[in-house]
Amino acid sequence: MTNEADPLLRLLEVEMPYGKYQGTPIADLPGNYLNWFAREGFPRGELGRLLALAHEIDHNGLKHLLEPLRRR
Repeated sequence: MTNEADPLLRLLEVEMPYGKYQGTPIADLPGNYLNWFAREGFPRGELGRLLALAHEIDHNGLKHLLEPLRRR
């Protein structure tokens, strides 16, 4: 399986391409920033899907699930 097929790995690989947190991996974006996107609307495409996934993980207190992937 390639990393492109694994959304959890993509959260660690893809960096925010613009804004205050430009260059920050999606997995490391703060919850309040993800909440803003949830209220205002996620962008289209992979970035939007990853931001929505990161929001769900953060909102449900599941960030610890990414730790084993970070150690790879």
